[in-house]
Amino acid sequence: MSEDSRDPYVSGIELHEEFIQRIERGGRMIRTLALATVFVAGVLTVSYFSQLVILPFALGVKSQTVNLVDPTLMVIEMVLLAFTLAWLYVGLKNYLFANRLERQVREIRAMQMQVANKHGLQD
Repeated sequence: MSEDSRDPYVSGIELHEEFIQRIERGGRMIRTLALATVFVAGVLTVSYFSQLVILPFALGVKSQTVNLVDPTLMVIEMVLLAFTLAWLYVGLKNYLFANRLERQVREIRAMQMQVANKHGLQD
């Protein structure tokens, strides 16, 4: 049977399947990028927090080549810490979105299997 004479329903089902597969691949990519973002943002958060709180106040370190209690340096580090926390937030939101997307795709796959079983269209 030629490509042009195929049943439009079959073509629609194939397009739907390809679309779902692209969503699944995209979800995996988003989840991987989100995890990498969360890891990097976490490392940066711990680093900045240690420089702002642990070194100068908890350990009493006042200088390390630079003055850690210099207001300019502290403001810059606070701004960097805020950006890092925003980056962490975005990474976590993307990860949660990817997980919801994966769960919805699994539900769609389960419904597809139910319909296929009901109509005898099992592979």
